[in-house]
Amino acid sequence: MRERGGFWVGLFAAFFYPFTWLVARRRVRGMEHLPRQGGALLVLNHPSYIDPIVDAIYVHQQGRVPRFFTKHTLWNVPLLSRVLDGAGQIPVFRGTSKAGDSLRGAHAALADGKVVVIYPEGTLTQDLDGWPNDTRTGVARLALANDVPVIPAARWGTREIFDSRRRRFRPFPRKPVTMLVGEPLDLSAYKQREVDAELLREVTEVIMERVRDLLKEIRM
Repeated sequence: MRERGGFWVGLFAAFFYPFTWLVARRRVRGMEHLPRQGGALLVLNHPSYIDPIVDAIYVHQQGRVPRFFTKHTLWNVPLLSRVLDGAGQIPVFRGTSKAGDSLRGAHAALADGKVVVIYPEGTLTQDLDGWPNDTRTGVARLALANDVPVIPAARWGTREIFDSRRRRFRPFPRKPVTMLVGEPLDLSAYKQREVDAELLREVTEVIMERVRDLLKEIRM
């Protein structure tokens, strides 16, 4: 059963399905690990600004409506704010007194049975070769506090379309973009421990190690 996304999600799909078809030869493996209903935390690497577009399409094809962390300043754009609200996206208030609201929004989305997509680096991958690094522990906080599948995944090929650091957009010829989705992680042992900075860092590294392994597989 397809999750209903409403008008704005439908509009997004109508525009970006053709766009991604024009610029990318999309391939995906392992999407059976994404549940058809109920909350889930999908954890990915982030080498290009077009990642959310491509990832949203991958998830939407499975009948789910993804929720992303999105800079709160985008809500200042009148029409875009309606799109973001209509699609249920999660505002991120970095460097403000509302910085914690983004995680509260993600907790609420997961509790409401939604798929939340998270890039634990919080920004573009800083590594010049595209490997994830400098991850934040928000992913661990969400994983430990919510009884939902934590699903590691990796996607590669978007940087060949749009190299965000060099501001280089090369849509043609179409580039292969591959996503590999792993099995949900068993974090039950960690949930028995007291949550502190050490535990959050350890769980974050456990999750990201699996993301890196999946990325190695599709980059070989």
